[in-house]
Amino acid sequence: MTFDHPNRRTVLAGAGAMILTAANGLIVPARAQGVAPTPSMRGGANNYRPGAPIVESIGGGGFLMTGTVRRAGDGAPLPNQRIQIWAHTTEGHERDPQSHGATLTDANGQFQMDMPQIVPAFGQAHGHLAYDSGDFQTVFLRPVMASARDTSLQADFVLQPA
Repeated sequence: MTFDHPNRRTVLAGAGAMILTAANGLIVPARAQGVAPTPSMRGGANNYRPGAPIVESIGGGGFLMTGTVRRAGDGAPLPNQRIQIWAHTTEGHERDPQSHGATLTDANGQFQMDMPQIVPAFGQAHGHLAYDSGDFQTVFLRPVMASARDTSLQADFVLQPA
């Protein structure tokens, strides 16, 4: 194996390339990014009803809404956080009070709500979820189901302190 020693032109060209790269901001020091907060989704707040009651389930059930709630930055699970859920279902429209309910996260930051089957509204089967309790910034989600025949939907929150 042979090794060619760099000549002056090779060294200067390499150094010049490094200086130009650094000047253009392409060299960035390594640093931990942490867990980014979840942004609110467009249309997520549609038919939102502040203060929906905490309930065991919405209507007759048959569809399971699940998710997790974590803190931005370190990703720690957030227990006892209120998540409101509503949707257009086989038992009511998303604007109807009986189609709304809230639940609390458990010790692991997880939540679930049994509710009637979600059906398409405006061409898409989707749910609505909100974190709106005040300790963290409000976030509205509007996840779309892959199929109107799905019997569950998961939505995860990463919350930024208020």
